[in-house]
Amino acid sequence: EVLFNGENILSRKIDPVLIRRKIGMVFQRPNPFPKSIRANITWGPKINGYEGDFEELVEVSLRSAALWDEVKDRLNDSALALSGGQQQRLCIARTIAMQPEVILMDEPCSALDPRATSRIEDLIGELRNQYSIVIVTHNMQQASRVSDELLFFYEGELVESGETKKIFTTPVEKRTQDYITGRFG
Repeated sequence: EVLFNGENILSRKIDPVLIRRKIGMVFQRPNPFPKSIRANITWGPKINGYEGDFEELVEVSLRSAALWDEVKDRLNDSALALSGGQQQRLCIARTIAMQPEVILMDEPCSALDPRATSRIEDLIGELRNQYSIVIVTHNMQQASRVSDELLFFYEGELVESGETKKIFTTPVEKRTQDYITGRFG
């Protein structure tokens, strides 16, 4: 079972469309739509009945993803012309435009260079004040930099969870310590 707001989202009683509106997803590799930068932001809200100001939504979403200043003069250009790091921030902006409660990020920096990774990590730090963010990462340094709470899974089993700093300094479980220190993984 997977609980969200106390309800098992795998239950047949739960409408998956409603859950998808509350949980945003950012994938490992940037996956912008083959449309304009503007259309990447407005498409989801449009098909979900958004009735607000789309231009404001585009600007707010792109600002929230630290991308506005880089693209504000080319919103009608193809999103595919952006760099990898810009595409990933566009995907984050697209998620923000849907106003989710939670943002899931699956290895959001794995396909990015160190500079783009740093920008995404800074962005995560800013967004954590507005959203619950869950990140899947195998990068221990990144986990220590961007997370408050850490859950260590091994082969699908939850091994240990708690405050990130505590787990990195005094892990309770040997498997956690072995993974953090690079003995396996």
